Amino acid sequence: MALPELVQDRGYLSESIFASIFFSFALWTFHPFIYHSKRFYTVLIWRRVLAFLVASQVLRIITFYSTQLPGPNYHCREGSKLATLPPPNNVLEVLLINFPRGVLFGCGDLIFSSHMIFTLVFVRTYHKYGSKRFIKLLAWFMAIIQSLLIIASRKHYSVDVVVAWYTVNLVVFFVDSKLAEMPDRTNGLSLLPLCTREKDGRLKEGKGIRLKEEFHMLLNGNHGDPTDRRQRAQMNGRHDEDINHTTSHSTLSDAAVSANGGGT
Repeated sequence: MALPELVQDRGYLSESIFASIFFSFALWTFHPFIYHSKRFYTVLIWRRVLAFLVASQVLRIITFYSTQLPGPNYHCREGSKLATLPPPNNVLEVLLINFPRGVLFGCGDLIFSSHMIFTLVFVRTYHKYGSKRFIKLLAWFMAIIQSLLIIASRKHYSVDVVVAWYTVNLVVFFVDSKLAEMPDRTNGLSLLPLCTREKDGRLKEGKGIRLKEEFHMLLNGNHGDPTDRRQRAQMNGRHDEDINHTTSHSTLSDAAVSANGGGT
């Protein structure tokens, strides 16, 4: 009653917003392959997103199988030829639910909205890992507009959208707390697991660089070990003291001999 019902010809409005959010998020996650500013690894961020989506969809399946509501959409109303699907003839039709007809004109999978699951997961992910404040505000605004359009186009009940808002946010919060935090890629450290060959190659490369540095330091008269430098400095100091002591002793002896000779 609060939202005026959109005519059937304008049902594409909510789908258009959903498609723009979906493809914009997908392009953003793959931007490290194009731009030099890399803040994350695409595979790591999609691993988190898929974990959020799987957990939310499992709860959704349990919910809408527990309670079947009459679909509010136009093709689900009494008198529509698409209100009921023909009975399946084999197991394959049961698994595919008369694909794509069962997907496009389904009437029972209502609580809670799958469109809102994807939208909220994408918006929350960009809000955490994105860098543009304006795009973050725009994404949340589009999520709110999409919620209203879904109800206005009678694709879902208001309860489907409301339950999706708090369920998905709670699921993302819980799953995100269980996953290891994804560090920032701008520090230049490798975040992906390395195979044995890559690890061995990096170890050999590190050893080679260290040997070259030690070789150059030896050629320049320096050594990498500060303890050894202190020992050398102490030894050099003692050696200089011995030389000075010997020289002064020889000088005094020569002076004494000269004095004795002059007296004679």
